[in-house]
Amino acid sequence: MATAQMTAGNFAPGVSYPRAAGGAAIARVSGVSKSYGSVQALREVNFTINAGEVVALLGPNGAGKSTLVRLLLGLASPTQGRVAVFGRDPKDPGSRVRVGAMLQVGGIPATMLVREHIDLFSSYYPCPLPMADVVAVAGLQGIEKRQYGDLSGGQKQRVLFALALCGDPDLLFLDEPTVGLDVEARRGFWEQIRKLVARGKTVLLTTHYLEEADALADRVVVINKGSIVAEGTPESIKANTAGKKIRCVTQLSLASIERMAGVVSARFDREAVEIQTSTAEATLRELLASDPGLFGLEVSNAGIEEAFLALTK
Repeated sequence: MATAQMTAGNFAPGVSYPRAAGGAAIARVSGVSKSYGSVQALREVNFTINAGEVVALLGPNGAGKSTLVRLLLGLASPTQGRVAVFGRDPKDPGSRVRVGAMLQVGGIPATMLVREHIDLFSSYYPCPLPMADVVAVAGLQGIEKRQYGDLSGGQKQRVLFALALCGDPDLLFLDEPTVGLDVEARRGFWEQIRKLVARGKTVLLTTHYLEEADALADRVVVINKGSIVAEGTPESIKANTAGKKIRCVTQLSLASIERMAGVVSARFDREAVEIQTSTAEATLRELLASDPGLFGLEVSNAGIEEAFLALTK
């Protein structure tokens, strides 16, 4: 595998790195369905992952995210359809050596040292990253000689990230990568992902932190009940799905607000009512006509969380 080696010096703190332009498709899912007995986990799914982009795969528990990732990693086979990674079957060794995965799984020996884990995983690849680079990118300086079982939850997450980087992968799968990290550590992790992508790496990210998807993803794919229900940039997902958010103090009941033009949902938030609407102008006209005493009016763009709920409710 001929891939450029990263060095610790490439990841200078405090430097702004440009986003690499998206390229050709390096992974493709075509008409894929997957069943486990009578349970259909995926239903005729089609999507691609392009070189140099971050794709966030979102969905509620049981939506099919894990099944789709397993198919892309070659850990399972589709019931119908085709999955290709770098133009090959994901199980092909020529594809696997170009892929790294950070999965939420057990089985990491607790008594092995951090550096021993990195050495072991590096031995699986023909052109691994140097130990020093892996340690620097994953933020493991100073704990290389500690046993894995003695680490905190956040440190263990960084070790799993390091193991995913060992082979200098072109395609990186990150499954809930920032679970257990505090806010500062999470944002530091985001910066490392941005730097990797700026150097031509490609990332498929699954996360329950919707802010994370909004901050990192070039493209969001929302899956629900085994089918893709939305795909696009975070901005287009929010604009086309979530609409606007109206907040105001009113004497109107929730039931009467929910019957108004464009209203998707309404709920009390302390003394005010928060309304999600697809047609803000029409909703505002009806609100003001129905309650001349309305006050505290605020209108804003709805966020990725509102879009996600609208797509998966």
